[in-house]
Amino acid sequence: MDEEFIVPDNLQPTLDVWTRLSETKKPIIMYGMGDGAEKILAVMERYSIKPTDFMASDEFVRGHSFKGFRVKKLSEIEELYKDFIVVICFGSALPEVMEHIEQISAKYETVAPDVPVIGEGLFDGDYISDHEFEIMKLKNILSDEQSGKCLDLLMKYRISGDIGTLRQAETPKEEMLDMLKIGYGETYVDLGAYDGDTIEEFLRLTNKRFNKIYALEPDRRSYAKLRRRLYYISSALLTAKNAAVWSSDTQLMFYNKAGKSSSFTANISEQTKGKGYETEAVTVDSLLDGKPATLIKYDVEGAEKEALIGSEQTIRKYKPRLIVSVYHRVGDLIELPLMIHEMNPDYKFYLRHHPYIPAWDTNIYCI
Repeated sequence: MDEEFIVPDNLQPTLDVWTRLSETKKPIIMYGMGDGAEKILAVMERYSIKPTDFMASDEFVRGHSFKGFRVKKLSEIEELYKDFIVVICFGSALPEVMEHIEQISAKYETVAPDVPVIGEGLFDGDYISDHEFEIMKLKNILSDEQSGKCLDLLMKYRISGDIGTLRQAETPKEEMLDMLKIGYGETYVDLGAYDGDTIEEFLRLTNKRFNKIYALEPDRRSYAKLRRRLYYISSALLTAKNAAVWSSDTQLMFYNKAGKSSSFTANISEQTKGKGYETEAVTVDSLLDGKPATLIKYDVEGAEKEALIGSEQTIRKYKPRLIVSVYHRVGDLIELPLMIHEMNPDYKFYLRHHPYIPAWDTNIYCI
């Protein structure tokens, strides 16, 4: 009989972030504009939570308005309100930005609500209740104590929006680079290669002694930057394609909204064409055409599930080390590691969150 899974009492916050915001008597100050604010405001509207004001960092104010509010500096907000609660509406891994958020949270109640980068739904108490069995299975396949601690803290953060809890989940990326033991003779597949920044990191780690690099990047501008950046690598060693990765070789509609807001759909119609552009999509299995890979990175803006499906033959046969982003969609944190485990139970699984507010740059490492 399967053992019962119960979320420990110390991981169950007294208030989820939306209840906290709906019950506060303090003015609610939205910190940030753009897509992140839009998504948080949409959830707040469902809970009948109304923002009081908007602010931005001093260098970004510049007379901006958002949702009918004049965007203010923190100093202006402090003059207007004696006390308030700050809602973080953007993401950053920059140390100086994260330090600034810490300084604000030391003075004022501050939350960073977790909303999916792509897709619908919330990782809330109901989600945990509905997926208790899957969470138990994930806990059972995680390979070290830090992974289990990271999972607990991320679940608690996602419900509470508490920044302190999220910061407790952090580990430096260097730790996992050491564990991956990236060395000479690697065949590296970079899915979501952006402008070539992660390939340059790979070249540094291997001292440019490698077997082959495959790079896929669907955004045209980023792909052009990648080609300029890596101009010195011969075509015999670098196969780069201005293409997406998917579960089949097909055409997709790509919506380029700059970085983490970009997305794909297989539904190509006259209606969708006006909002994006068609791009080629390939599977990892067809890209490699039966050849082995030793390391694959998946950071493909919510298409990780489809990308893994299209990698199944390679994963089953060659067991490449995997770096998989598990934060874009609500279910990725739980579903993607279990999917990989089904494909190849020989992997050891390490869950890590690297410094980022909100819980972006959360990865499962499969070794």
